[in-house]
Amino acid sequence: MNDDVFFAGITELNQRWRTREFSAVELTRAFCERLEKLGPRYNALALPMTAIALRRAKDIDKELKDGRLRGPLQAVPYGAKDLLAYAGQPTTWGAKPYAGQVFEETAAVLQKLDKTGANLIGKLSMVELAGGGDYRIAGASLFGPGLNPWDRTKWSGGSSSGPGSAVAAGLVPYALGSETSGSILGPAALCGVTGLRPTYGLVSRRGAMTLAWTMDKIGVLARSADDCGNVLQAIAGGDDRDEGSAGKSFYYFPQYARPLNQLKIGFAPADIDWAEPPMRPALAAAIQAIGETGVKLTEVEIPDFPYGDLADIVIGAEGGAAFEELIASGRVDQLADPSQAAGLRANLGIPAKDYLRAMRIRTLIKAKFREMFSDVDLLVAPARYGQAPPVAEPFDGPDPPRDKTPTSRGLRGLTPAGNLAGLPAISVPCGMTGTTSGRMPVGLQILGPAFSENMVLALANEFQKRTDWHKQRPPVSS
Repeated sequence: MNDDVFFAGITELNQRWRTREFSAVELTRAFCERLEKLGPRYNALALPMTAIALRRAKDIDKELKDGRLRGPLQAVPYGAKDLLAYAGQPTTWGAKPYAGQVFEETAAVLQKLDKTGANLIGKLSMVELAGGGDYRIAGASLFGPGLNPWDRTKWSGGSSSGPGSAVAAGLVPYALGSETSGSILGPAALCGVTGLRPTYGLVSRRGAMTLAWTMDKIGVLARSADDCGNVLQAIAGGDDRDEGSAGKSFYYFPQYARPLNQLKIGFAPADIDWAEPPMRPALAAAIQAIGETGVKLTEVEIPDFPYGDLADIVIGAEGGAAFEELIASGRVDQLADPSQAAGLRANLGIPAKDYLRAMRIRTLIKAKFREMFSDVDLLVAPARYGQAPPVAEPFDGPDPPRDKTPTSRGLRGLTPAGNLAGLPAISVPCGMTGTTSGRMPVGLQILGPAFSENMVLALANEFQKRTDWHKQRPPVSS
């Protein structure tokens, strides 16, 4: 198999298996070997599952022989962030205190994918505790800093660092990640892949680590928006054992979404100026490409709330409660980032009045977004306003100097705002910086009202039909 296989989409791999160009065993073995060989290069591999995956592949090949076809995910390998439990195998949550942790039940999303004939080949690395306590260094992980396949001196993003690196480097066709406030969109943007965060409650979190139970969401990082839609259809659905479940299913039918020429898309010119200078040409071209899809672009500004501070309070209070035993036992000091351990201890001291006030303001934010979506259908903005930072530098250093300060806030803050409101969003690759230090990806975020995934995916699909940024490959050697 040549490298084209490792960068192929889900549908293509499934079709090539159906036509017997290769067997599930051959495909699985090729990806497992690549993941085991190259995964450590990016600190992306938490647990290889080669033996289990190869046994599973034999059963999948028998299904083809028997004429049992299950859908586009059948026979396609994938990876999963190491906060999703797999029965009988270690689930570390990216943190030394949980390095030997084993669960008896497999996470609901992994069980659902198993029913489609998908094949899990490995658990992927993550920032310890999905960032609970607010980490300050890229090395805040049991597996070391997530390294970006485009430049291994740069960070792959967090907390879904392993999924971002693994998909970008062609180690897996797609991976499951999680987002509480940017942990799918961020790595997708920095690594140049497509990342979908679904509406809160659309995907069961049973069997996943809890950080903030009113904000945690399971999503997918993949080669394209189309791949994300196919995976979301498989993992979505109600779950009585997840208290946050919305009890809704999702069927991926972007072709039946409203015609793009009927959509009004909100954007903010100020967003270009808020972004770091090397990113601006790519973002400006991406907005122009969105306009060329036939939608109507209209200027908007995000409601004026301290979104980042509110998200910190909610995640801090809920995360402190989730990890109370870890903090009380003193094992929190085993974390790789001392500032994160200190942050978790401080979270236990967040006053109830502050948490309740933040939750009340969340209600206002949801109302404001409902009001905004009565005038526009979707919002587009940078998925990140900064480039991938060097892994050797702490994240709490001084901000780079600005050549100018925008007079409007634009849509800056949309990522924490969308997470507070529980809204779906996707990050699609939209260009490269082209800096003298090397080409690095830039991501565009498309965000919509609750349960508007098909509309979000329809615009993302059309953008990717008109551009080829999602087909770019980093300089990975096999």
